[in-house]
Amino acid sequence: MTTDGANRIDDSFQLYDLRVEVVCPPGKRIMCGAKDGDYFILEGEMLKLPPGQGISIYSLCAITLNQRVTSPNDWISTDAEVACPDPNCPSRLRIIRTSIRTYKHGDVTIVSLRDKENESKNSAS
Repeated sequence: MTTDGANRIDDSFQLYDLRVEVVCPPGKRIMCGAKDGDYFILEGEMLKLPPGQGISIYSLCAITLNQRVTSPNDWISTDAEVACPDPNCPSRLRIIRTSIRTYKHGDVTIVSLRDKENESKNSAS
């Protein structure tokens, strides 16, 4: 959060849109119900699946960090595939950052940044 000379708060943040594709090794038993080539799109908070396709909800926790802007030195910025969260499943998720969008805090929540800033100051004293 930054302010300009007029004391206005810049409440913007960025998220990547993602395309997440299932990669299955040929001939292996897939435990999570995915099929090689299945995919979904994540645009902001909106998850979009093609008709007739599903995705295990347990796989979703593996991808949300990839939406955030990270340091180029962070492994999240360089490693495109993550393992299925089922330890017995050999499938992987290939995560592709397709574009980046800028959002404003005030457009996605009613909680004021100033209120949160004041809470932090008050709890520190």
